[in-house]
Amino acid sequence: MNNAQTLTVAVEKGENEQRKLAEAQFSPDVLNTLTTQTFTKPLFGEIDFTQAIAVMKEKTEKIIAGDLNELESTLTSQVVSLNAIFNTLARKAAHSEFLNQMEANMRLALKAQAQCARTAEILAAIKNPPVIIAKQANIAAGHQQINNHSSRARAGKTKNPENELLSEDNHAALDTRRAVETGQTHQEMATVETIDGR
Repeated sequence: MNNAQTLTVAVEKGENEQRKLAEAQFSPDVLNTLTTQTFTKPLFGEIDFTQAIAVMKEKTEKIIAGDLNELESTLTSQVVSLNAIFNTLARKAAHSEFLNQMEANMRLALKAQAQCARTAEILAAIKNPPVIIAKQANIAAGHQQINNHSSRARAGKTKNPENELLSEDNHAALDTRRAVETGQTHQEMATVETIDGR
């Protein structure tokens, strides 16, 4: 009868046995199954290790393939669990007889609360991925560059002061199309001498 904690590793003809054992030893499925069993053994007892690894592999392959249902379920359950831990420790802090006990319980309660909030943020990001605002630069032929700025938040028209005509509010008006009258200053001017007969 095989031991439930024995891992069976299949080695094909021509494969290196030590290599296959090393791959199994460093496999994330194997290592995390081993860790999971260490914590769940008091609840469930001995479970066949090879079968447990097969279940772990199925779960990871689903997530890699894009099926996030179980991941969302795990995070949602952890939010509930962390909230329960926070409330339990906060109540213990409130009923602590000594100040150091109260501080220790309250510190752990707030850590659980912070982790609960962080888990909720991750879950919300999975359910509603953030919108990425990108800037695109189109390089035309020659030395011309066109910048396209895409943003959903930009509702109004942006003004480029370099492209606007000068206004009379802050600058002199450009080409008013009026005849300019000669000024009255410096009416008398000295006669210019003729040089070299010119």
